[in-house]
Amino acid sequence: MIYQLIQQLINRAIATQLMEQEDEMYARNQILSLLHLTEFKEVELAESSYMEIPDLLDLIVDYACNQGIIEELFDEKEIFLSKMMNCFIARPSTVNQLFYDKYNQDPKAATEYFYELSKNSNYIQMKRIRKNIEYKTATEYGELDITINLSKPEKDPRSIALERSVQKTNYPKCLLCVENEGYAGRIGHPARSNHRMIRVNLVEQPWYLQYSPYVYYNEHCIVLSEKHTDMVVSATSFLRLLSFVEKFPHYFVGSNADLPIVGGSILSHDHYQGGYYQFAMAKADDDWTFKMAGYPNVECSVVKWPMSVIRLRSKQVSALVEAGSHIFDQWKNYSDETLGILARTGDTPHNTVTPIARKNEDVFELDLVLRNNRTSDEHPLGIFHPHADVHHIKKENIGLIEVMGLAVLPARLKDELGEVEKYVLGKPSDVADYHLDWAESLKACYQDIANEVNVEGLVREEVGKKFSRVLEDAGVFKRDEAGQAGFQRFINSL
Repeated sequence: MIYQLIQQLINRAIATQLMEQEDEMYARNQILSLLHLTEFKEVELAESSYMEIPDLLDLIVDYACNQGIIEELFDEKEIFLSKMMNCFIARPSTVNQLFYDKYNQDPKAATEYFYELSKNSNYIQMKRIRKNIEYKTATEYGELDITINLSKPEKDPRSIALERSVQKTNYPKCLLCVENEGYAGRIGHPARSNHRMIRVNLVEQPWYLQYSPYVYYNEHCIVLSEKHTDMVVSATSFLRLLSFVEKFPHYFVGSNADLPIVGGSILSHDHYQGGYYQFAMAKADDDWTFKMAGYPNVECSVVKWPMSVIRLRSKQVSALVEAGSHIFDQWKNYSDETLGILARTGDTPHNTVTPIARKNEDVFELDLVLRNNRTSDEHPLGIFHPHADVHHIKKENIGLIEVMGLAVLPARLKDELGEVEKYVLGKPSDVADYHLDWAESLKACYQDIANEVNVEGLVREEVGKKFSRVLEDAGVFKRDEAGQAGFQRFINSL
């Protein structure tokens, strides 16, 4: 059985162009070594034995556990799986050469090649990602994307206990560092033997392009600095983002904000996220337009979006960088106490932006999403953060992906929303306490129209409305009369 699995894995690696037919013997022997096998028995494969790479890997990993080659621990399985796939993938220099050979013909073809490589090598965990619940929901701001994240498996208690006991090391310094490329992994640090990065020069500095192992949208990429330096948003950031979309005009790219609460999950390593996908925010219309003195080549507008977004358009990258930097400098020092916006408390800054760049034909766009990370007694997690009444759906920080209109919601909601659906239908249910008021309101609203066929869709639509509210909470200038008047005051100050 094990020989059949090995041969099937090799056949799939060749079919998906991870390697050439000439590499078969080499790859086979590498796999045999990992499995502590000293010979290979030729096998005939029936057509019905076809399996995808992730399924084959799972069966071979089970064999390794049963034979005592590895322990049946999540991290050890991941390390072994990654090492197996590394037997089929070219070295980084070859991957980069192939990438740029294609890039010289068409940047889109280059990213398609690298994305397929990352999926076929199982670095992008597509089998797990398919478990996610994904749908769109219509709102006044367009169709928002909703994802209930079920792709990241929970570690078992033994792995967690072992992680606490292993000796700590500072290599790689974080999950984004370039030293992760080809790193075997260890208990508590993910396996990266099958990880490859593309070298990209941005503003005369070495940066790297990779894909997220758990993509949330098409070609969800990460662009990271070679140096392990803190996240910083600056004029150079704007230039780097625009330089990236100049190189890859079919991609958008954006940066998380650089302050806690409104920033991303990793503020210790300067990086961006991008991809080949159009979010609802990118499709949003202009709410109103304005002009900035001194920037005649830049079109300026406020976007119709629940958060506070200024969109700049120009054919000239330098003009966008200058205009964006001027707005950012003004915003960092801007306060409006009537709206709860304070630029700083003592020496602690509160204002920053989430910048996003894209290119539409020959016009560059730079979106600046205004952010403020103040807290208060009423809102200890953040004044411009999801408020307590939506925490039952989304409590976590609002980073770049959410800002653009994609909700990444916790796995607990899969079962919890099922109980809410039962409640709406009047069936026996076990609704979590923090959902109860919401469930009551849904039942009152839908009890005459909800049935077994439509109740899931009705509840999902209401989750979308909650996410819309989440984004409104995160907006510094609310979409009411006072908030929009405040936004106009800021624009007038530019």
